[in-house]
Amino acid sequence: CASPEVNGSWRLIGPASELSKKRCRLMYSSLGYDSDVCLFYVKGEFFAMDARCSHSGGPLCEGDIEEADGVLQVFCPWHDYDFDLRTGKSGTSLQQQVYEVKLDNGNIYVKHASPLSLQPFTADQKN
Repeated sequence: CASPEVNGSWRLIGPASELSKKRCRLMYSSLGYDSDVCLFYVKGEFFAMDARCSHSGGPLCEGDIEEADGVLQVFCPWHDYDFDLRTGKSGTSLQQQVYEVKLDNGNIYVKHASPLSLQPFTADQKN
């Protein structure tokens, strides 16, 4: 069955020409740490998913990206869980939330419940 549609609005992230220079960028959510999103750029395509691994919160942006049987996957650097960049499905029973990405007039947008930013929303949230 289809995964439930993520409610949200299209959030402007930035120009594709700039965002395509790195394989992964962390996008900060105004909702805080647990809602941060990874923006991946792999083989000419953009993908977005929750930045923290659903297993124990590992930083997926730091994971390896590999292709197997035509499926692009990111591997969590902490425990090596794999997640399909398109669907968020794992070879385990885990599931990562993925978000729609669109390119419009040279800009990348991600559909998310909260505003997203390439910069943290507050200078220091760890006090």
